[in-house]
Amino acid sequence: MSEAELHILSGRLQESKRSAARRGALRMLLPVGYVYDDDGQPVMDPNEEIRAAVANVFVAFEATGSAFGVVGVFADRRFPGYACGLGATREIRWGRLSHGRVLSMLSNPAYAGAYVFGRSLASRSVGPDGTIRTRTTRVAREHWPVLIHDHHPAYIRWETFLTHERRLADNCTQHGARPPREGDALLQGMAKCGSCGRTMSTVYSRDKASYSCTHARANHTATPGCRTVTAHTIDAVVAKRLLEVVSPEQITLALAASDDVTDRRSRSHRALELQLERARYEATRAERAFHHCEPEHRLVARSLEQRWEAKLSALAEAEGSVAAAHMAAPPLPPRAVLQGIASDLRQLWAAPSTSHKDRKRLVRALVADVTVTSEAVGDTIRVGIHWSAGATEELVVQRRSQIHVSPSRTPDATIAFVRNRWQQGDDEICRALTAAGLLTGKRRPFTAKKVHRLRLLHGIPKPPLLSPGETTVRTAASHLGVTSSLIYFWIRQGTLTVRRPPGRRVCVHFPAEVQQACRQRLDRRPPRRGDVKTMTIGGVL
Repeated sequence: MSEAELHILSGRLQESKRSAARRGALRMLLPVGYVYDDDGQPVMDPNEEIRAAVANVFVAFEATGSAFGVVGVFADRRFPGYACGLGATREIRWGRLSHGRVLSMLSNPAYAGAYVFGRSLASRSVGPDGTIRTRTTRVAREHWPVLIHDHHPAYIRWETFLTHERRLADNCTQHGARPPREGDALLQGMAKCGSCGRTMSTVYSRDKASYSCTHARANHTATPGCRTVTAHTIDAVVAKRLLEVVSPEQITLALAASDDVTDRRSRSHRALELQLERARYEATRAERAFHHCEPEHRLVARSLEQRWEAKLSALAEAEGSVAAAHMAAPPLPPRAVLQGIASDLRQLWAAPSTSHKDRKRLVRALVADVTVTSEAVGDTIRVGIHWSAGATEELVVQRRSQIHVSPSRTPDATIAFVRNRWQQGDDEICRALTAAGLLTGKRRPFTAKKVHRLRLLHGIPKPPLLSPGETTVRTAASHLGVTSSLIYFWIRQGTLTVRRPPGRRVCVHFPAEVQQACRQRLDRRPPRRGDVKTMTIGGVL
């Protein structure tokens, strides 16, 4: 067959593929939580534990508002997934939920019941050295060739999917977004300089927040009016005005929070109960297999007995997890108490259970931005509030006077005590100071953070990172002539032993005999083909 005929045949096959996609009949790889039934239609996975885990991802994102928060919710819980790589099967494997996995799930329209074809476009190019390179680019939603709503059962509605998409875009700081953070600066990302017009940065120094025109100073565009203002001075005025404007009778945040917490707890407990049910089923199944084994087959009976014991251990662990979850969950206050809090916004605002993020979200819902103008002469600060409804108003406050208090010096005996133990870690020195009854200059107990600061102030060196016979991952990879990824792969396999000092790099146990064993392992490895780039034409669910 000539090259022209092959090109024509390929074009016909691609057109047939696109025609099937326009009908929604082209089969693609389904994400976790979906399977094909006997008729070839995508349906939800019949495994209830998998369905619950997938649904909990979207519930956790509604509660936390970020993919990072979802990963924190699943820190102690396993999540289903498929193995990746060439030759991998579609068998479910349980493991940790990663940040990238959460982003891919939240941006996948398949979970909203939509059939999509053409989300990505693959193109090939020939490099200067003659190598063929494949590049995959994302296609904007308005340019998707095929989009069929309500094609299969959905975990979330299409409107919810669009809301999640907008929230993810609002969380992307690389494109200028300023999502609410955990700090106590109420106007983080909202305060603007009244002199240069740029957004003021939030700076934390000694646990005290302030707003400063750091970008203007870095670009040498700062004006005489670009000054640093203590965050508490501005935040207190804006919060007071916000509580005066909003009517407490219309606030039902406490009741909504109570329902949300109850729902999250029930889903979390349900996931643990499903794991317990599965462990109990597997233990019962292993027990039946052991009892049905003939006594003459001793080798088989011994293997089945060990399997039964392993399943019983997993069952005991699952029961302990369920019991710990029920004991760790503190009881919610009565609904009457929550109704009383909801009727008073001031009490809700000052409640210890209200996080800084919640206060910032409430401010952003009502306030568009705040302009801060600090006079070059005097202590007057003008605060301009631009409400989301379009109204504006200006308040005048006085700058707080700076009180300089010289810090109390740490006793010389304590400094000498730390200097004599410089080879120990900060945590070990902190425990030794506590055991010796030594305190800081302000007569307060030492912490690891204070010990670290004491090192910096008095030039006390840090303990050496590497012990004899240890090296770093990069150095080990350089000695073997391999990439760092292979070293990390051996670490996960248990081939290499490591030590992980808190807050520092990984230390690999790498004496001469271990290095020689790694070289022999590389020599025994069969030759591998080069990386194969797979061109994907169309979209993948």
